[in-house]
Amino acid sequence: MSKPKLGVFKFASCDGCQLSLLSAEDQLLELAGAVEIGYFLEATSKIAPGPYDIALVEGSITTPHDVERIQQVRRDCKFLITIGACATAGGIQALRNWADCDEFVQAVYASPQFISTLATSTAIADHVSVDFELRGCPINQYQLIEVIGSLLAGRRPRTRVHSVCLECKRRGTVCVMVAQGTACLGPVTQAGCNAICPSFNRGCYGCHGPAAQPNLVSITNQFASDGVPKEQIVRSLRSFNGYAPEFRVEGDRLDASQESGE
Repeated sequence: MSKPKLGVFKFASCDGCQLSLLSAEDQLLELAGAVEIGYFLEATSKIAPGPYDIALVEGSITTPHDVERIQQVRRDCKFLITIGACATAGGIQALRNWADCDEFVQAVYASPQFISTLATSTAIADHVSVDFELRGCPINQYQLIEVIGSLLAGRRPRTRVHSVCLECKRRGTVCVMVAQGTACLGPVTQAGCNAICPSFNRGCYGCHGPAAQPNLVSITNQFASDGVPKEQIVRSLRSFNGYAPEFRVEGDRLDASQESGE
């Protein structure tokens, strides 16, 4: 019986999520025994042509070529899973979506006439249908192994949907907002990092994107009442997952109110 064929594809990104998979080591060896790795340029130059049973997609769509390529990947695979903040929310490069991309190109490249790029950086789901999204910057490697393993076993993945606050409570970390008045996105951010930042007395930066049903207005009102400038609140929302719909809507609302002087 042939093994399911796996393809790992990269678009605009830093490769960090693919490296998270490679760092899984022992679990990766078990995975390699359960699937045929057909396409994974970060790990091997050996390429087996599609179709693929499972496609892992890292990175956002930033060029016209990306648009054509992701559509081909979609046609070539049975299940498409996006991994990381770039693939699920446009990534840090989505900051271009609030600016003039042509100005960036002119400033960065000596010969900008050879650069072909889109004005926006967008998530994979904005272009093709996606079967499962795994958030994080980078992803939690054990969550990725769980997603792939569950797919092979024919069951629903068990990944965390609660907020970072629960992870703080589980590890006994004192709340930095309550104890120190530090702005922290933990109450509205999906768990998966084991609350690394609060454990070092820093506020959560929202690396794993919006939690289920986040109350953004409530937490930004709390930040404001604690004296955090509105401009700083907007910047905190527009980071790794700034173009995720929940963060984007609240960031745009605050930005508009700031411009109108409200």
